[in-house]
Amino acid sequence: MRATLKDVAQLAGVSSATVSYVLNGKRSISESTRNRVMDAVKKLDYVPDLNARGLSMRDSKLIGVVVPQTEPGDRLMLQNPFYSEVLGSIEYYARQQGYHILISATDANASYLTLAKQRNLDGIIVIGMYPSEFYQQMKKTKIPIVLIDSYCNDYYYHNVRIDDAYGSYLATQYVLQCGHREIAFFVGQLQENGVMKKRLAGYQKALNEFSVPYRTEYVFEGQIDYKSGIQMAETMIGQKIPVTAVVAAADILAIGAMKGIYELGYKVPNDISVVGFDDLELSGYLTPGLTTIKQQISLKGQRAVELLLKHIAQPNLTKQEEILPLQLIERDSVRKLE
Repeated sequence: MRATLKDVAQLAGVSSATVSYVLNGKRSISESTRNRVMDAVKKLDYVPDLNARGLSMRDSKLIGVVVPQTEPGDRLMLQNPFYSEVLGSIEYYARQQGYHILISATDANASYLTLAKQRNLDGIIVIGMYPSEFYQQMKKTKIPIVLIDSYCNDYYYHNVRIDDAYGSYLATQYVLQCGHREIAFFVGQLQENGVMKKRLAGYQKALNEFSVPYRTEYVFEGQIDYKSGIQMAETMIGQKIPVTAVVAAADILAIGAMKGIYELGYKVPNDISVVGFDDLELSGYLTPGLTTIKQQISLKGQRAVELLLKHIAQPNLTKQEEILPLQLIERDSVRKLE
């Protein structure tokens, strides 16, 4: 049978509380006592029960991570390398500090309260935007929470994000400076005050500055995935919309768009130029390489973990918000028109 804390205490000839103090470093214990306890732990092959530890100490060493779904009740968005990179960063930096992560998704109307209480989470990181009701429910957990890529203005939440409108503005401005005027925009689902809505606003702002009219028929909305990028390109070309360039709100959409363009007999950038947003590692491997807006994806995960652990250590920490920088990465997917 699995050894218990009491077994260790009995073999070491100390109290269960003393064993706990030794294992958790909470109090100063004499070297001889510490050695007896550690010898007993080794002989019994004792492994602490983290669930029991979390319940007794209110410290589970477990961080919840909420990941978006493509649609309510559907799969997670892990087919988009952006989310894999963010999650990988969160897991790595949490592990360096002795924490583990619990990945979950919630339907749009679901409450996260039950899981947070059942697993005694020390903190939560939420990726993406959710309905306002979700944030109201999350506050009831009274657990430190950091948002990634959210424009929720509630002072309960810390936030790590970029200026999405500015990034999309940079991408569109670059295409305009290259001489393009018929520019389509491929985007994910447009939610009020959401990331995709901000990126659409950046596209519109750049068009306005160059006195280029905004046309709703040039905007293609769908999921943020590879297949949607292909479908948008097929729809755009099928409708004979005379665009010379596509600005995509995510690299995975841009990569799908490039595939769709090629499958219909056109070339990037000779016939249609394409710009992305994210600078996924894959974007530099393509032929032609994808011109894109670089955001520091791994740094988002790292800063979210650091901010969350700071709040765990300082329960009265006031709201913190960090906006990470952006950079245009010029490759070969945009043709300069004369």
